[in-house]
Amino acid sequence: MQQENTLVAAAENAAKPWGSYSVLVVDDEPGMVNFIRRALEVRCGSVHTAGSVEDAEPLVAQQRFDLIVLDISLPGMSGVNWLKQLRERGVNSEVILMTAFADVETAIDALRAGASDFLLKPFSLAQLINSARRAFERARLEAENWVLRREVASHASRSHVSRDGLIGHSPAIAELRTLLQRFAPMPSTVLIQGESGTGKEVVARALHQQSPRANASFVPVNCAAIAQELIESELFGHVKGAYTGATGSRDGLFYYARGGTLFLDEIGELPLPIQAKLLRVLEERRIRPVGSEQEIKVDVRVIAATNKPLADEVAAGRFRADLYYRLQVLELHLPPLRERTEDLPELAAHFMDLLSPALGVQPVEVEPAILAAMAAYDWPGNVRELKNLVERSLILGYVPRDLPCTRAAGSAGPAGEAAANLAGADECLAEVENRHIRTILAACGGNKSEAARRLGISRKTLERKCLAWGE
Repeated sequence: MQQENTLVAAAENAAKPWGSYSVLVVDDEPGMVNFIRRALEVRCGSVHTAGSVEDAEPLVAQQRFDLIVLDISLPGMSGVNWLKQLRERGVNSEVILMTAFADVETAIDALRAGASDFLLKPFSLAQLINSARRAFERARLEAENWVLRREVASHASRSHVSRDGLIGHSPAIAELRTLLQRFAPMPSTVLIQGESGTGKEVVARALHQQSPRANASFVPVNCAAIAQELIESELFGHVKGAYTGATGSRDGLFYYARGGTLFLDEIGELPLPIQAKLLRVLEERRIRPVGSEQEIKVDVRVIAATNKPLADEVAAGRFRADLYYRLQVLELHLPPLRERTEDLPELAAHFMDLLSPALGVQPVEVEPAILAAMAAYDWPGNVRELKNLVERSLILGYVPRDLPCTRAAGSAGPAGEAAANLAGADECLAEVENRHIRTILAACGGNKSEAARRLGISRKTLERKCLAWGE
């Protein structure tokens, strides 16, 4: 008995908390059902029971179970035959089969039907707990693999997004870092607002990585990229027959993000009916798959982002006020690049280091004069536009001088005048370059290695220029 208790304790310590998992026990022996229910209900979110396949069918039709503990010998349809039907219908729950009369042929048939484990009656509490733990671990790994495959497919069709956090040391970024450190450990919802290309997903990932949920899934979804008629199913899942074409059950993004973070980008694009359902989920922490009568408890932190001022969307009647205030528990405003141009050298160097190995080319040098012209540019595409410039420069082998962000007369107004002065004459350009380098050197306390890194040039180039100035 003591050994069994030790095994149970070890199994529980090794397991991920099971509070969000749901279990269905199907057996016609009341004593066995009671034993399994009592063992699992103190560890899992919910445990349902049925005495036959016919009694279990309505339960499976109503909700998604993470684990089904199923007896082979049942009145009516056998457990193995029902398992085959479930797999054919697309029900991918983990299944533990039980039997009191096991032989090799029965075990092989169970595995072929899609069982994840096999228990021979009578089994101990430790055996049951360990089997359930392995099943939940497989479910967790499968969910993580699904998220990773989804991200790989997404990244294959879009530009690289840094996962290393924020780049730069400007006052705006320093303040953002401080807020990130305060917000990350909290379970509260976060609303990130900022212009397109300012790095909202980077910030969302930083919040996730610095939170207690860092070891769980980060699931990003672009609300504007999903057809309106499919958004509800994509977020909450659906059961078989929920709508035309729903030939099987499917889990939603909330399910795959359990224990982790769901990042809803472009949340301002959600239709009003879905906004109402999302508000209910945030309030009650339960989701209801499309076509289901059963609610599923979920533990998910939601981070939302938008490039639209949501207050204006609320005033225009395109976004629910109650959802806006529910999302606005914690709020972050990302500064546009034009308000943090002192970060340009670090950002350019970061993208250079990031992209040159991926493209298989050598980094190119960004001259101080080019950086000065870039600092005078308005950057309507923000950090994403800068990344595209770096990528183009790496492919060409030099920084193009005929782009709005690098040519002298790149914009109108005071910034345009400053840029125009750069092209006045070689002597004027040299003066701007000299002044810019001296400013960076002073900011680095004379450290040439750090100054060269911020300038996006090699230390050798910096030393050559200083030598030419007699320094």
